[in-house]
Order: sequence, then structure tokens, then C-alpha cells
Amino acid sequence: MLTHGDLLAAVPLSLDEVDIPNLGKRIRGKVRDSYIVADKRILITTDRVSAFDRILGLIPYKGQVLNQLSLWWFEQTQDFVLNHVISSPDENVTIAKDADPLPVEVVVRGYITGVTSTAMWTLYEAGDRHPYGIPLPDGLQKNDPLPHPVITPTTKAADGGHDQRLTRAELLDQGLVQPDLWAEIEQVAVALFLRGQEIAARGGLILVDTKYEFGLVDGQLTLIDEIHTPDSSRYWIKETYDEKRNPQHFDKEYLRLWFAKQGYTGEGTPPLIPPEFAAEVAGRYITAYEKLTGQEFIPGELPAKARIIKRMEHV
Repeated sequence: MLTHGDLLAAVPLSLDEVDIPNLGKRIRGKVRDSYIVADKRILITTDRVSAFDRILGLIPYKGQVLNQLSLWWFEQTQDFVLNHVISSPDENVTIAKDADPLPVEVVVRGYITGVTSTAMWTLYEAGDRHPYGIPLPDGLQKNDPLPHPVITPTTKAADGGHDQRLTRAELLDQGLVQPDLWAEIEQVAVALFLRGQEIAARGGLILVDTKYEFGLVDGQLTLIDEIHTPDSSRYWIKETYDEKRNPQHFDKEYLRLWFAKQGYTGEGTPPLIPPEFAAEVAGRYITAYEKLTGQEFIPGELPAKARIIKRMEHV
């Protein structure tokens, strides 16, 4: 396993743009750059960090962890949902089908938590027993498991904006997704989340909540973007939850909390991430990868690549 010294030595001193010449249209994302080449979408995973919108971070190996872990999760869930992966030529690149993304992101929650003004726990603590249209019982405490996983969809914010959380009724009333398709999405999203919780538990982690993005490929529901990574999901170390009910974060929230302690709330120029802290964050991302997959993270290698390419050769 990589030591803290290994990670510290790998912290980049500057952030270089990922650019590949002679490719088609480029679409910039928070964590990934996307190129359209003919009828295929190429996703280039970089080491940018998206905690607090528009923040660029210098976390070593983060891009590789996101790419490798997403590919691994696609393998674990392909029995009940299509995904957009075609192949992965190296540890930083995913070649994917060009899906038509749906205009909503699907957030699935298994615990009542959060500290922002719009967090489910904040609303509940203030007396709202139907946050985002979801009925909840009295007596819940912060970080309690919910009676069952719940879905709180959001719009996909434009650059610089914030997602708008929706109730199911609002989503359907606005015609963002047709009722039959939304019913399918809800079923698939909960199944994905339960599979994620089961696998996380084997590695001593708790999958708290997560975000899924779906699209349509030839009219079929398809899982796109990344899945169950420390950037798209909240993970707690189960042991710290059981002992103190003050769980350690092995996800992007750990980085958010650090920025909050520096007094940064998302406006203006963010503070620089010190190399020591960048190495610590990298260690948490890698630990999450290794606990989930049961595989050692080796920079420059892609354990899932051979299986992915073999599976997709005939697509």
C-alpha cells in the first residue's frame, strides 16, 4: 500500500490542463473533460476536485481512483442496469457511449445527516417531517439510518449555479421526466444503492448517500458519469459510527469540512490546499477504493480494464 510519504511526493506543484490534440468537440466538466469523437464520447478523468463548486485541488492519484472505481462499480451492477462504458485504454481514460443525459440527478439517501441549510437533517431538526415531500417519523436523531432509502432528485445546475432539489410531484409536474421512465429510475436507483450498501459493509464502510446520473442510449435507460466514488457518494468508516456516532468521512465531505474550517464558504478565491493535507485526502480516497474493491491501488494500473474491454468488444 502507498505510504503517506509516497502520496506526499506525488502531490503536484501545479495543475496542468488535460488536453488531447486532434480530438473533436471538448466539453468541460468539474472532474472530467469530455470529447465527442464521431459517435463516441471520451471521458478524460483529471485530478480536479469539485468540493465547493469551482474549486480546483491538487490531490494525487484522485483522477485514477475515480476512473478505476467507477469502472469497477459498473462491473458490479451491470446485471440490472446498462452503463455507457465502451472501453478504458488506460488508467485515466474512459471511452463511453454518447448518451442523452436526463435533466435530473438522482440522490438516494440511507441516513439523515448534513449540515447545510437545505440538508435533510437541518430541515427535519427545524420541524419539517416531510422534507422534499418524503414523510419521516418523529424521533430521528442526526446520522440515524432512515427507515428505508429515499430519493430526492435535483436539477442539473448550469455552470456556477446550484442544484434545485425537487419533490417527486414537482419533477413530474414540470415534465422533466415522464412518469413511466421515472418509475423505472426509482426502482433501478434503489437497487443500485442497496447493492452499494451491501458491498460497502463488507469493507467496513457505510454508504450514506449517493448521486446517480442517467441518460438514454437508443431509448434505453443507461447509467452514466461516475458511480459510488468518494466524489459522488458519502462514505463513513463503520467502526467510528458504531463507537462514537461521529463517523469519519472517507469522501469529498472531508475536504469540504476542511475548507469550512478555513472560513471558506464557496465565494471568492479558495485557500490553497497544503501538500500534507492533499496527501491525507489522497490516502482516504485510496483507502475507500481498497476497502470497496478488496484490491490494492497501484498507480498506473487498471485492474478492471481487461474485463471491461472484453465485455464491450461486441457492443
